[in-house]
Amino acid sequence: MRMRHKFQTAIRLIYPSRCITCGDLVEGDFGLCGPCWGTTPFIGGLVCDSCGTPLPGMDDGLPSTCDDCLRTPRLWGQGRAALLYRDNARRIILGLKHADKQELARPAGQWMAQRAGSLLRPDMIVTPIPLHWSRFLFRRYNQAALLAREVARNLNLPFCPDLLERPKVRGHMDGLSQEARYSKMQDAIRPHPRQAPRMAGRPVLLIDDVMTSGATLDAATRACFDANASEVNILTLARVAKDA
Repeated sequence: MRMRHKFQTAIRLIYPSRCITCGDLVEGDFGLCGPCWGTTPFIGGLVCDSCGTPLPGMDDGLPSTCDDCLRTPRLWGQGRAALLYRDNARRIILGLKHADKQELARPAGQWMAQRAGSLLRPDMIVTPIPLHWSRFLFRRYNQAALLAREVARNLNLPFCPDLLERPKVRGHMDGLSQEARYSKMQDAIRPHPRQAPRMAGRPVLLIDDVMTSGATLDAATRACFDANASEVNILTLARVAKDA
């Protein structure tokens, strides 16, 4: 043990730990420095039970619902998010999604796992929102799958990266209204023919990087229920909130 400690100390002297966003020195691996921590909007306190967005008031332990989820009732059961999609959270997600910074999935998955408590069920299986194969070939990885793997590892739950699939490319949804987003995602996700039996009679924890309107998560939830999942809850790294 003493030799191992000396070896780890030597490694840290050669390769010191650095902040995952700005590169400044930090005490531990995969951490944030003080300034970056201060601009990372972690979600806490009272939240919407369906999507995890922060709500005004004190948490009294009873389920609360945000205006978005009142207007658009969710097909899934409960939902949580670790961060608000702004400031340093936005930089982290864009780095993970578009800059090939796959190492960011490790701390992000830990943050998500810490928010998952009320979502967990016995015999639950963890799966990501899928990518179409053409996008997977272009990007070389699915950021939601990286997050889902880390969440499953932290929570000691079974992880299946391909319970669901996307048979067609539906294009980008930037700038679309909520109604248009839901229409575009109609039947866009389906159970994977070979993996679908694993969902039968089991609760599913759906993982994605960001929730905006909820259209993608809704389509994925429908696909899980098509495969006879007993319950579906969602967990995202970040939530887009109008008033954030």
